[in-house]
Amino acid sequence: MPDINLRLSIDDVNVILEGIGNLPFAKVYGLVGRIQEQAAQQIRADAAVNAEQPAGAERASVAAT
Repeated sequence: MPDINLRLSIDDVNVILEGIGNLPFAKVYGLVGRIQEQAAQQIRADAAVNAEQPAGAERASVAAT
């Protein structure tokens, strides 16, 4: 099955995880783990990019395809 890339705010992802958390653990634990891992990778990457920029520099926007 092909992957789908979504762009969601952290608040949106937390709402989704909260809803998923109401389902049986055995059914959703893998999905929750994948969401958390992908989110953590993106947050780490974003933090690294922000740390490399000089003070006051604006970050360029990149559109995902």
